[in-house]
Amino acid sequence: MRKSIFIEGSTVGIFGFGETGQSIVEFLMTKNFKLIIFDDNPSNSAQKYAKSLGLKIHQATDDIKLAKLIEEIDIFMPTPGLPENHPVFAHVDKMGYQIASEFDLAAQYDDRPVIAITGTNGKTTVTMMVKEMLLSSGIKVEAVGNTEIPLVKAISDLSIEKFIVEASSFRLGWSSIFSPEASVWLNFSPDHLDVHDSLTSYEIAKASMWSNHESHQIAIGNAEDEVVMKHLPERGVIKTFGWQSGTSQVIGDSLVIDGQELLEISELKRSSPHDVLNALAAATLSIHSGATIDAIRNVLKEFKGLPHRISFVGQKDEVEWYNDSKSTTPHSVIAAVNGFENVILIAGGRNKGLNLGVLTCVASKIKRLIAIGEAADEIAGVLGTSMPVSKAESMKDAVNMSSEFSEKGDVILLSPGCTSFDWYQNYVERGEDFERIVQTLIGGQIGNN
Repeated sequence: MRKSIFIEGSTVGIFGFGETGQSIVEFLMTKNFKLIIFDDNPSNSAQKYAKSLGLKIHQATDDIKLAKLIEEIDIFMPTPGLPENHPVFAHVDKMGYQIASEFDLAAQYDDRPVIAITGTNGKTTVTMMVKEMLLSSGIKVEAVGNTEIPLVKAISDLSIEKFIVEASSFRLGWSSIFSPEASVWLNFSPDHLDVHDSLTSYEIAKASMWSNHESHQIAIGNAEDEVVMKHLPERGVIKTFGWQSGTSQVIGDSLVIDGQELLEISELKRSSPHDVLNALAAATLSIHSGATIDAIRNVLKEFKGLPHRISFVGQKDEVEWYNDSKSTTPHSVIAAVNGFENVILIAGGRNKGLNLGVLTCVASKIKRLIAIGEAADEIAGVLGTSMPVSKAESMKDAVNMSSEFSEKGDVILLSPGCTSFDWYQNYVERGEDFERIVQTLIGGQIGNN
């Protein structure tokens, strides 16, 4: 029986009127709900759109006004990424209101199967792989959630058979009734401490994906990640994956799923350690979601990865350049560096409160670190005794310095381990700027890898 937490006729408070907030409002307006919209700093376009809907965005400029507005609601829906220490949560907690996510709203009003992917690193890649595997198997699916399409918006398309949800902690943490048919937790490492109050809070948010797990549902966890394994549900169909352990693992030179050999590592377009684990996770989730073996094999053989995720940019004088601008945590840097030898690493940006010192574990692979952005001084202070560190004043400066330090056989890797918000609007803009500068530097020697 479908669970219900949204009672029609009640008042829903939506905090944040960006893409997800707008989709929530659009959906609720088709039902019998009263709406109150909050936003600390709404854009002009958001204000105009709200007005076109006959709604007003309330800006709670002080605590007293915020408390008064909160008293008028029955259920609270925060925008993904709203910091847990925001004053609004204290008022919501005091009033004892239900907090819900867009996942909950979709779950109450739509009963089509949902396939969920969470993890600190690799979510988007695995989401796209699973999407291609299922589409190639003749199943009509859409990738939603932490993509450009909120789940609550996607459910309006009645032709879709299954939804593949890239499930961030920002959405999972406030979910109450969300319960995917099949799901995978890829890995866990410190991240988003600028949003979550603590590492424990971040962990709990991720684990909530399995809070409502039922006996017929499938949960897949990384067998070699202690945090993930600790939270595997006690009931349901349980599968695991890993290099040397799990129901899906590497045996010899082959990827093996439930005892069935899928393909050899050499057949993958990308075969770094994290690429292999992503392939195992995607294949396991897909085969238990209806994909055919042939479709899975074909996708794995052709999948080249996504932009800004260890993407090959080009080479000159036997020096290769890679763009991993999507990397915003130290642990994602470690995963990227471990795929190479003789790395000149460009790292930095705006730190999210994470320990950059963990990069010492790959110091033997890093010939030089070029530190950029707001975190440059921090990087030099924390890592300067473990590896040579130079500071750059711009991306162009970083690229030129990397080229000067490089020798035949080196890899120059942009893997920032920090957000882009000091110099750029987002990681895409950062990655594109890096590629533009590199391509200007190396001229016509752009290659494919």
